[in-house]
Amino acid sequence: QVQLVESGGGLVQPGGSLRLSCSVSRSIFTFYYMGWYRQAPGNQRELVVSITNTGSTNYADFAKGRFTISRGNARNTVDLQMNSLKPEDTAVYYCYADPNSNPSMRYWGKGSLVTVSS
Repeated sequence: QVQLVESGGGLVQPGGSLRLSCSVSRSIFTFYYMGWYRQAPGNQRELVVSITNTGSTNYADFAKGRFTISRGNARNTVDLQMNSLKPEDTAVYYCYADPNSNPSMRYWGKGSLVTVSS
């Protein structure tokens, strides 16, 4: 069973930065897609960014220019650097990994809470 464990969430002031990390229990090269979703209270889960095993990325419009995804191939991690955070970025952020092109096989982490507030 694959395990994904997020870390790095917390409370940050508007305009601040946070870096989330997703540690994966097996080589990230075995996954077709990886990335991050988020879910704010009362909202549906939404895609933040995805990255393929070749490094191609797809960012949500709200993340473009502020968030950056990166792969730590040697450490089996996928990180999300978030800058210029806004109160509306407050959400639980979930790491995910797809072993193939079928999203029904997706693995999820348990989530990391990010709160942006003064």
